[in-house]
Amino acid sequence: MSESILAAEPAIRLAAFLGVLVAMALWELAAPRRRREIPRVIRWTNNLGLVVVDTAILRLTFPIIAVGLAAMAEERGWGLLNNIDAPFWVAVVVSMLLLDLMIYLQHVMFHTIPGLWRLHRMHHADLDFDATTGLRFHPVEILISMGIKLAVVAVLGPPAVAVLLFEVILNATALFNHANIDLPRPVDRVLRLFVVTPDMHRVHHSIDPRETNSNYGFNLPWWDRLLGTYIAQPTKGHEGMEIGIEQFRTRRDLWLDRMLIQPLRGPASGHALDPQNTKKEPTE
Repeated sequence: MSESILAAEPAIRLAAFLGVLVAMALWELAAPRRRREIPRVIRWTNNLGLVVVDTAILRLTFPIIAVGLAAMAEERGWGLLNNIDAPFWVAVVVSMLLLDLMIYLQHVMFHTIPGLWRLHRMHHADLDFDATTGLRFHPVEILISMGIKLAVVAVLGPPAVAVLLFEVILNATALFNHANIDLPRPVDRVLRLFVVTPDMHRVHHSIDPRETNSNYGFNLPWWDRLLGTYIAQPTKGHEGMEIGIEQFRTRRDLWLDRMLIQPLRGPASGHALDPQNTKKEPTE
């Protein structure tokens, strides 16, 4: 079974990625939540170009990625779940929940440690918010994230199918919750009980550091609610809120070359422990 999962993984992930990206792009055209400030051609070409760079560097750096390591761990009996006599479906559910919690905690860490924030703030420096924002991560952050994920997979020993499902769902929800789509408010209120919605995650991209350092979930919304990092709505409303961070606010900063050197530029201000954040008015 593991061999068939490994063989099918690239096709499954590519098909899911392209399908969801196209669906979100069409939805954004049909029912946008906010007015676009930056021409799409500038942001999309550079954000999608970054995906190509990230993928190439990741493939060249790691000889094995998460699904492959999970399959190897199953074969060799590595990890906690491969040494516990639990039903397969329980192992799958527990694995996906713990992997999602790991993503939440990692996200908090990237907002808290100044050196990691320098990498992650590139994701926040986008001046508009749409599906391609969910693809905008610095290559070094991608490498660190993969290293953490591989360590968790090695210790946990999740089924390979659980890791594949988690990766596909996480990529799809990242595109969905970054999309500039106008969900009906009653639908959003119900949906955000089970998954991070665009309105919930958009708060995280507010220029107000108190809102930036909230709503860390990418897939499940429960960790934010349980751990006290949830903010329901931005203070200025979704139409009035400003997207991005206080640094890097020119269109030139949206170009790929500037994004790649952004961690080296300016102070690491705006992270979760930055004392400057206390100067902002608290959100309601």
